[in-house]
Amino acid sequence: MELYQEILCHVFENEKIQVSFPELIHTDVMKIIELECYKALHKIKTILEDDSLTDSECFQQIEEIVCTFEELGSGGGNRHDFG
Repeated sequence: MELYQEILCHVFENEKIQVSFPELIHTDVMKIIELECYKALHKIKTILEDDSLTDSECFQQIEEIVCTFEELGSGGGNRHDFG
């Protein structure tokens, strides 16, 4: 549920919205989340299928996947804190 909330918050913070929930339909929110998840999965699949990278460049592939999660508003956890 945490990833769901992170994605939803990220989507909303990038949109100009007028907050009103009198008739919020759960499926509309689910469609938003599903679309964002599909976009992320498509991007991850593209990264993983990139045959132009050698095995020694695997770290870069993982970095791109972590960045994809960050674009959704979800962090990479402590493993992505290199600073």
